Amino acid sequence: MAEVDAMKSLSSLLNGIAQKVYYNNSEITEELLKSELYPDMSPDEFTALHDKMKGLLKSIATADMDHAQLEAFLTAKTKKQGGGGLSAEQAAALSRFWKSQRVRVKESLVAHSRWEPSLRGLSWRVDLQAAASRRGTAHSGPVALVELELGRTGQDSEFVCLEFDETKVNQVLKKMADIQESIDRIVHST
Repeated sequence: MAEVDAMKSLSSLLNGIAQKVYYNNSEITEELLKSELYPDMSPDEFTALHDKMKGLLKSIATADMDHAQLEAFLTAKTKKQGGGGLSAEQAAALSRFWKSQRVRVKESLVAHSRWEPSLRGLSWRVDLQAAASRRGTAHSGPVALVELELGRTGQDSEFVCLEFDETKVNQVLKKMADIQESIDRIVHST
């Protein structure tokens, strides 16, 4: 029975760490986890356990380990001697946790790594009248009107309108080609 309780406490600790670190639940604190899950453990022992599990979760999440990678990682940690090693029970709890939470943790990491605001949409058109009315001439060539839809997660979009003449369109296209070449170099070199 004590072993089952220890496994439940460890699973709850891993879930609590994930709530705090990956899901931004500010109600979860280290003190709350200690008092609810490990009330009889000394503060130093709990801090060591908490920090070890948090570090392992961070390593697993950062690498986005699949099942085979996770098993190899946990096997190596289980065989490691000293304070950095894991018990078989701890490895099993980490494996079960990651199996059930991998997708959600990854989504959280991706959401927090995005630059904000992000591009939600782009629309464009070529307009002859805009060019004539802006410059006060009868006809000075077409312009491209580009509308960017920008937004932050959970907020309404903002719209930015840009006007390009033929020269500016060519400059933007050249810059985009440079970006594509850089991406291609990186992708093909790895």
